[in-house]
Amino acid sequence: MKRIFRVTLFTFIGLLVLLIIAGAIFINISPQFGGKAAGKRLALIQQSPLYKDGQFQNQVPTNMDLGFSGYLKVIAKTFNKDKNQVPDWPIPVQAINPQQLTASSDSLTTITWFGHSAFLIQIDGKRLLIDPMLGNVPSPISFVGTQRFSKTLPIAISDLPAIDAVLISHDHYDHLDYGSIRELKDKTSHFYVPLGIGAHLEVWGVPAAKITELQWWQEAELQGLKLISTPARHFSGRGLTDRMKTLWTSWVIQGKADSIFFSGDSGYFPGFKEIGDKYGPFDITLLECGQYNELWSNIHMMPEETVQAHLDLKGKV
Repeated sequence: MKRIFRVTLFTFIGLLVLLIIAGAIFINISPQFGGKAAGKRLALIQQSPLYKDGQFQNQVPTNMDLGFSGYLKVIAKTFNKDKNQVPDWPIPVQAINPQQLTASSDSLTTITWFGHSAFLIQIDGKRLLIDPMLGNVPSPISFVGTQRFSKTLPIAISDLPAIDAVLISHDHYDHLDYGSIRELKDKTSHFYVPLGIGAHLEVWGVPAAKITELQWWQEAELQGLKLISTPARHFSGRGLTDRMKTLWTSWVIQGKADSIFFSGDSGYFPGFKEIGDKYGPFDITLLECGQYNELWSNIHMMPEETVQAHLDLKGKV
């Protein structure tokens, strides 16, 4: 009996070790996990006042540990899914004619929502894509993850006109998508990203000269358009060992007449009022509102907090 137990135990341990080794190899050879900062980029990260104890920090203490009871609730919900969390009707998608985007106006600001956190903003004659996760599944593995609710996009990536800039808020899969970046890299003039994310883009074929990395309160100018990286309350990471190794950010976009705020992912925090006092009022605030749960309210706003953030930011719409 003892012999059978030992054989079973050693077999289980052997399989577990093989699984861990296979997983490590998969992560290291699969491009969708991105790259690791090195050289000058790593030195810049380590010199940042936002980077302490080997990782980036939030402005306010942010506990992301669900605790034992929290994990039990997550597991329970996984097996007993709330039907109200998934639409039981087809999500309508309004198709976009590529010619509509080609004739961009210097005086009219338009915003097209692609679902989740992906937006196309046309402002001052420039075309900006924000967090363009335009694939079907936000996951490093195509058959694992939640499918897009809508079956189609308003326009295929191949039909998009030239893009002046892509802005990224952080490197989670539902905001930074390997397949989308690969398709966009040749038709995009420049990429503006938080510290550390440039390593992912370079691995995916984006030339270093087309990448600008910013930390909070730093500004960049795009032909008269001002792009400002501002704080958010969240975290980052694409693998098992890189949590909070790259920065996360919100964005302020200031044009000649219109000013836009984009939150990315963020829990509610005093930073919204600070941003509003410094850069507000905003003509429109694009604020996260669909990922809320009391279990992770530190990193995703509850609905009433989204409204309060809009007020803090002095937003009009």
